[in-house]
Amino acid sequence: MPNKIPVGILGATGMVGQRFIQLLEDHPWFEVAWLAASERSSGLPYAEAARWKLNTPIPERAAKMRVNDAAPDGAPKIIFAALDAGIAKELEPKFADAGHYVITNSSAFRMHEDVPLVIPEVNGDHFKLINQQAARRRNGGFIATNPNCSAIGLVMALAPLHRRFGAEAVFVTTMQAVSGAGYPGVASLDILGNVIPFIPKEEEKLEAETRKLLGELRNGVVKDADFKISAQCNRVAVEDGHTESVSIKLRNPASADEIQQAWSSFRARPQEISLPTAPEHPVIYNAGIDRPQPRLDVNRGRGMSAVVGRLRPCGLLDWKFTVLSHNTIRGAAGAALLNAELLKHEGYLG
Repeated sequence: MPNKIPVGILGATGMVGQRFIQLLEDHPWFEVAWLAASERSSGLPYAEAARWKLNTPIPERAAKMRVNDAAPDGAPKIIFAALDAGIAKELEPKFADAGHYVITNSSAFRMHEDVPLVIPEVNGDHFKLINQQAARRRNGGFIATNPNCSAIGLVMALAPLHRRFGAEAVFVTTMQAVSGAGYPGVASLDILGNVIPFIPKEEEKLEAETRKLLGELRNGVVKDADFKISAQCNRVAVEDGHTESVSIKLRNPASADEIQQAWSSFRARPQEISLPTAPEHPVIYNAGIDRPQPRLDVNRGRGMSAVVGRLRPCGLLDWKFTVLSHNTIRGAAGAALLNAELLKHEGYLG
């Protein structure tokens, strides 16, 4: 324990904040040393401030910790942020300007030109944008982001295909779990036995972030991937796991075997250097006729793998398939934690 790096969590009482605490409990590099949330939680023991909703107990050490004011004074250098976008827009720059490394799940700065939006297996080289941030030049602080929970599973499935065959057009329809709306989230009478075909700003985020994530960093600027993408996003009565039906048109022809091999062989820097949170297989292909399913597949790779299945010809584009990813692990806290691990390995955390 004395050799671990202390980290703080902004927004510690929310669903993503709880996932951070859960994932960091036995982490070999980092340990939770500071928790912060809204004013109404300040000063309370975490066990009283948080309505714990995960299926493992609150870690004993975290349960006894006092919740702090959400201010940089006294906070550890490394900050994991799990904030609503409006609050993040105000708080995250304050922490970066005070010299903290802000590794955030918020959408507030994902599309800023000097802020890296990163999936480590896909575009870890985009972390170089950190060096362009004003806070980095002044005192070493920075903001680094992970994608929207619906974008991350899609991009993990697309990346091996885009690199090998090129993507020309993508059509995606999402079926997104209620945990993606946080707690208390969607009212039970709205979602039970129902599908809600609208999630505010979700389609715009999914389309824009996918192109940035699969874009290339050239001369200090991310040039977005040039394929067309259309998204339709729906909230469904599933607890955890975003399922997405995808159709893709490729620039270069590929067979079903070649596509499956691209997914199965997909490895990147996190796997090569064995980062603690990295799954052995970032993309898992399930050949079952009715897979993947959230109930059966959402925790593959400890919730860090994207599970792909139902690959078949598409009568409109070239191929269609289904992808599933865990929205609060790979799509949120686990994504930020893996970003932090790569940032540490690459020397960005001091």
